[in-house]
Parts: sequence; C-alpha cells; structure tokens
Amino acid sequence: MAQRLVSVWQPFFLASDSPGAAVDAATELDDLGYSRIWFSGGFGENVAPRFREILDGTTRIGVASGIVSIWHSSPPEVAAFAQDAERAHPGRFLLGLGASHAVLVESGGTDYRKPYSRMVDYLDGLDAAGVSPERRILAALGPRMLDLSRDRAAGAHPYFVPAEHTAEARAAIGPDRLLAPEVAVVLDADPTTARATARQYTRGYLALPNYTNNLRRFGWTDEDFADGGSDRLVDALIPWGTIEAVAAGLEEHYRAGADEVAIQVLNGGDDTTFPAEAFRTLAKALI
Repeated sequence: MAQRLVSVWQPFFLASDSPGAAVDAATELDDLGYSRIWFSGGFGENVAPRFREILDGTTRIGVASGIVSIWHSSPPEVAAFAQDAERAHPGRFLLGLGASHAVLVESGGTDYRKPYSRMVDYLDGLDAAGVSPERRILAALGPRMLDLSRDRAAGAHPYFVPAEHTAEARAAIGPDRLLAPEVAVVLDADPTTARATARQYTRGYLALPNYTNNLRRFGWTDEDFADGGSDRLVDALIPWGTIEAVAAGLEEHYRAGADEVAIQVLNGGDDTTFPAEAFRTLAKALI
C-alpha cells in the first residue's frame, strides 16, 4: 500500500463564485499539509477552469476531479485539459472520471445506457489521445468498475461508501493501485444535530440507485434508506462527534485499505462557504 495520505473533498471549490477565495482556501490547505483537493468536475462540456486556477495558484498540493462525467464531456476535450495541466504542473492533476447517474444524465436529454461500456470506450479515447492511465482514477463502486480501475487507471475513488466497501475495493484492485474514498464528516458531538446535518447530505444520495444498489450488497435495506437514512446507516457512512470520534471513523477506512481519504466536511448544506476551522482542527489531529 502507498503512503497514507489525508486529502480534502469539498464542493466549495467549484461552487464558489470567487476564484480568489477558492485559491486562498487551497493555499491554506497546502500550508496545513493536506495532500490533495478533490471537487466535482460539474456537468459542462469540458473540465471546469477552476481546476487549473487552483493549480496555478498553489505550489504543492494535488488537485483531482471527483468526478468529470463521461456523459457530459468528450475524451479529446478532457485529454487536452489533462495534458496541459500535466505540462504546467507535472504530477499534480489527477483526472477523476465517473459514469454519473441516470437521473442526471437523462435530464439533459442523453440516454443513459451501458455505463460500463461507455467508460471502456471513453478510456480507449483517452489512450488514443495519450493520457496516461496513471494520471486518471475511476469513481468505482461495483466489481466490474473496480476491475477497470485496477486494469486501466491509477486506482479507484469510491464515493458515499462505508469502510466495508473500502475493504472490498482494496481486495479487488490489489495492493499497488491507489484507493481514495471520499468520506463525509460532521464535527458535532450532539447526536440529534449531528445526524440532522448528515441527513441533509445523505437524503439526496439515497435517492440515487447507483448508491443504494451498492449499499444493498453490504446488507442495507429499504428501511435503512428511508427518511434520509437510519441512524445505523448514517453512523456507518458519516463519522460524527468529537475530533477524536471523527478521526476514529476515518481510521476505519485506512485500516480497511485506503491509501488516501478525501474528507468532506458537511457544512449544513452550504457549498459556498469554506469550513476552514474544521479543516484546521482535522489537520492537527490527522497530519
């Protein structure tokens, strides 16, 4: 397994209207010692310019897309961005790709069919354009996509998964591929308010079959998915509590085989304000 890394996954970096504020936040995370910043690639036709703005505005920290949708962008467009970023900032940009979700893809008029085959074709296109497999990572949940992450990418970036999935993913991709799950956390020791904050996040994802079908494989049921998630499911997915309790929840993913955990601090549904104090506290405990 590779060196243990602590990273950040935060929608703020794409949601913020201010490139300067995003770069300032990224600079602080760089100074705090975080390894990489992950955020959504959005649903535009190309990779969002914000990725390059943050690369240009920082000196060390990695930047990764979590994810660029293979239905909303083309391999030539994505390859051009990735190769330009690699020339300007060698080794710092990691291209995260994912098959997204039927409801999001079809709302834009695209037929969501055979996502695995679509991913294979997309990777073929990136190969033809000269994008190294070592500079891309896949948002993998199920066995076939995990196998593809092992064989045709640097590894896997699962999202919205318990530590049991991290253990399964490590077994699937082997010891030499990067495994970087996203894990959302709530720094709040009150069970009622912490779980309420968590459910603002879980409710939307539990409406997406890709995630619920994945959770079913680990024994979760419709009863667990109702009303934003049972207490047991929320607790399994979202470490909450004191900094010691949250660190212990993150440690479960490292013990299960994660090389890198991309921490998302839940901010009460506010994607435009960066939770700086929370990441400072986490850095003291984890880095």
